[in-house]
Amino acid sequence: MQIVSGGVTNVGRVRANNEDCFRIVEPLNLFVLSDGMGGEAHGEIASALAVETIVKHCMAPAAPEDKDDTVVFGDMPAAWSEKTRRLSNAVHLANKAIHESAEKNPEQHGMGATVTAIWVDDAKLSLAHVGDSRAYLLRSGSLQQLTNDHSLVAEQVRRGILTPAEAERSALFGRDVLLLCSDGLTRMVTEPEIAGTLQSEPDPAKAAEKLVNLANEQGGADNITVVVARVDMESKGWFSWLRRGTRKESAANGSAGGK
Repeated sequence: MQIVSGGVTNVGRVRANNEDCFRIVEPLNLFVLSDGMGGEAHGEIASALAVETIVKHCMAPAAPEDKDDTVVFGDMPAAWSEKTRRLSNAVHLANKAIHESAEKNPEQHGMGATVTAIWVDDAKLSLAHVGDSRAYLLRSGSLQQLTNDHSLVAEQVRRGILTPAEAERSALFGRDVLLLCSDGLTRMVTEPEIAGTLQSEPDPAKAAEKLVNLANEQGGADNITVVVARVDMESKGWFSWLRRGTRKESAANGSAGGK
């Protein structure tokens, strides 16, 4: 299985700064998006901290003996895969990092962030989600929302009591398209418009750019961040090696916000 991906972030037409942040780690098929909250309380710091913490933890070698791992992993179902456990733990650690940073810096009191993260392992998808940033799956022309919006996210982040909604979904298929987006997209663009754009534009980076442009054309009331990942089932044989050689490999080919 190959996954071709691209992402775009934009400040929009109303906001003065961009509090969104995203990261694509192609070698791991890891996709993380965060929408910061807090305005003058530095929401852009919260989103960058969330993404940085999640990516760092997922890229690090597994360490079951680690104190933080033990505490968080204790409440996880035994049936969860190692990647789902690590992704869930990463979200908990991101929440802890944001909470501690806000406690140490009075000007950051009230900051928070949403998180939507997807980690694909062969045909299995691990998903961790907090807030109203969304993940979608486009399959055979049908757009399915994989996440449920959470309310009062900023208060939960501030108090450090978040419990992420995790899920494992198996059997991704060729031509499936995964979409991660902040609410700057979903507030401006309807789901039929999103589905139509993803269907009409096969290039993930161009599809992300078109969706951002569409959100701006229809008001751009918030920061807009879009990550698109298209599943391409590899065929066996010499032709698959030729195709693989044309891919652009990058450990971090997209990030924005909190700089």
